[in-house]
Amino acid sequence: MKKNTLLQDFKAFALKGNVLDMAVGVIIGGAFGKIVSSLVADIIMPPIGLLVGGVNFTDLKWVMKPAVIEDGKEVAAAVTLNYGNFLQVTFDFLIIAFSIFLFIKLVTRLTARKKAETPGAPPTPPTPSREEELLAEIRDLLKNK
Repeated sequence: MKKNTLLQDFKAFALKGNVLDMAVGVIIGGAFGKIVSSLVADIIMPPIGLLVGGVNFTDLKWVMKPAVIEDGKEVAAAVTLNYGNFLQVTFDFLIIAFSIFLFIKLVTRLTARKKAETPGAPPTPPTPSREEELLAEIRDLLKNK
């Protein structure tokens, strides 16, 4: 009996509009992130690397301990701090954040314009209280005398 309600509760939760909207947003956001990462890595960073002397940012690293090589084989890998990859990911983040900012600003502007164009229904007057109704009746009776 409890298992059945648990499944029903989960079904009700999973099929809510907000959960489905969020799932679509995550999927589209992941695809958008790949596009922006490609934009940064393949289009923006090569000219910047060329301007600073032909450097590929993902190759920038600080070797803290060099690799140990014995008899032509690598015995221990080098210990490196890959700050170039960090710069690449930081540029990706900044461009994604700026793109999302522009998109949200555009959507907000469009929805605000749409709300301004559609006239709202006139507000309904508040219903008078019982005391106000009695006072109006008394006023009307006094007018008729």
